[in-house]
Amino acid sequence: MQIRNIAIIAHVDHGKTTLVDQMLRQAGVFRANQQVNERVMDSNPLERERGITILSKNTAVRWGDTKINIVDTPGHADFGGEVERILRMVDGFLLLVDAAEGPMPQTRFVAGKALALGLKPIVLVNKIDRQDAEPLRVHDEVLQLFLDLEATPEQFNCPFLYTSSRAGTATFDLKTPGTDLRPLFQTILDTIPAPQADPEGPFQMLVSTLDYSSYLGRIAIGRIERGRVRVGDTVALLPLGEPGPVGEGLYEQARVVKLFGFEGLERVELEAAAAGNIVALAGLVGVEIGKTVTAPDYLERLAGIAVEEPTISVDCKVNDAPFAGREGKFVTGRQLRERLFRELERNVALRVEETDDPQTFTVSGRGELHLGILMETMRREGYEFQVSRPRIIPREGPHGERLEPYEELMIDCPEGYLGVVMEKLGPRRAELLDLRNPGVGTVRMRFKIPARGLLGYRSEFLTDTRGTGVMHHRFFQYGPWAGPLSGRSRGVMVADREGVAVAYALFNLQERGTMFVKPGDAVYEGMIVGESARTGDMDVNPSKEKKLTNMRTTASDEMIVLEPPRQVTLELALEYIEDDELIEVTPSSIRLRKRALGATERRKLARSARAAEES
Repeated sequence: MQIRNIAIIAHVDHGKTTLVDQMLRQAGVFRANQQVNERVMDSNPLERERGITILSKNTAVRWGDTKINIVDTPGHADFGGEVERILRMVDGFLLLVDAAEGPMPQTRFVAGKALALGLKPIVLVNKIDRQDAEPLRVHDEVLQLFLDLEATPEQFNCPFLYTSSRAGTATFDLKTPGTDLRPLFQTILDTIPAPQADPEGPFQMLVSTLDYSSYLGRIAIGRIERGRVRVGDTVALLPLGEPGPVGEGLYEQARVVKLFGFEGLERVELEAAAAGNIVALAGLVGVEIGKTVTAPDYLERLAGIAVEEPTISVDCKVNDAPFAGREGKFVTGRQLRERLFRELERNVALRVEETDDPQTFTVSGRGELHLGILMETMRREGYEFQVSRPRIIPREGPHGERLEPYEELMIDCPEGYLGVVMEKLGPRRAELLDLRNPGVGTVRMRFKIPARGLLGYRSEFLTDTRGTGVMHHRFFQYGPWAGPLSGRSRGVMVADREGVAVAYALFNLQERGTMFVKPGDAVYEGMIVGESARTGDMDVNPSKEKKLTNMRTTASDEMIVLEPPRQVTLELALEYIEDDELIEVTPSSIRLRKRALGATERRKLARSARAAEES
């Protein structure tokens, strides 16, 4: 049986998962009358809610006598670690580009990684049925991207197809509309090489991703680079290190308890598998991503998986707020520590470090969304904890200078909002790299901006552009320290006592700013209940009730009309808070609070901070 291993890579929301769904349908994975959800590949509830892919997933289709193993990858820059590790399993990739938007930052990032590994590309200009589609312009932009990324002549002369993943069609020529995906399947068979693997040599496999089963334990997924493996075989699990033969060092021996292959959306049990196949092995207790599994009599290590370093970190600590333990199932430091270190097993771009305080852990990741998804997953599992404001991870340059991470920021917005976007990004130390006006009423700007400057900007940007702007960013490089940046321009309203929020009190407070709580919400001293319209913080009493008298007047019973409070989501909270504030995350609520809950204590800390600055 012939084998082809391919990855599908693209920017977020360009149609990867929809295309994989159509490939599964047209290859006969589903019966003609079978009712299947849209986006069957996005099986995680968080993925379905947000409409983005977070975890890379394996599937396989048969076309004729060839088995095509497909890996669907995330398109968001924060989950680049997922993409980097699965590229080692494949021999080619489908590069999906939107026919209107063209190559975006994440397209450049992932395509650069894939081309550097020598993988064969097939370019799909997708969404050609959009009203504003310009497939020929995008064709030229992709060729320019390949030139910029120093593609080899063979990679540069790759096939181009024009597709509509929603309709499930592909064509080589725009003048002859496609009817199905046959041209795509045939191009994959003709262009992507079969795996260059030796089925007769000693067994060797690199672990590219992990899964977990409560019955089988950890399951290692990867491509067999050499040899064969059977259920019941004894294998050696080599520790991480330099590639090449391993001497008499320590290694773990294990027995292959179960062996799985991929067929459509199902995992199927196999008795044996040969080189070139993507398989899942169960029975390896200490397996980690990047480790090599080999035959015990031939210990040779493969090159591990290099993942870019994280750029943002937060402190994750045990919840010590007055309402701690009321809503969560897992609330202790030991449970929080176990969960964070368990996440490291499959999330290779994450780092977790212990601090001097046994109740606090430093968690580092690729961006706010990367960390936000982890926190959202944990709170849904029943964990309760607190999170500090995100901070960037600086580095030291070759001459001892301080360097900080810079992001490449891409903004699409209507022409009328160009001025306000430039005005807001100026104080955040953004540098304009490129500005294009395609003449359709929207402007595309490309900036280089310190990662610190992006913290808290997304919500401001959506307000400034009335929700019409689109922004994407990815890690660009480490550069010189940009100097001090201004923080949040407005203060907050802080509750001065414990109680329950009352409509009468909130009605009087909403004139002073925007509320975060609604009537009936429990509040405690030091909890942030709203945003003030002025710069300084304000202590307020949201549980103040109306004084009742025996006098009746027409004015006393006026209707109380409250504005709806601002919904505090994890992403908004991470962008919003300052250094002296924390986010309290529980399974049923997200609250903002001050680190020091008492008003007197906060005033003392502010005085000592001012004294330290003056001295």
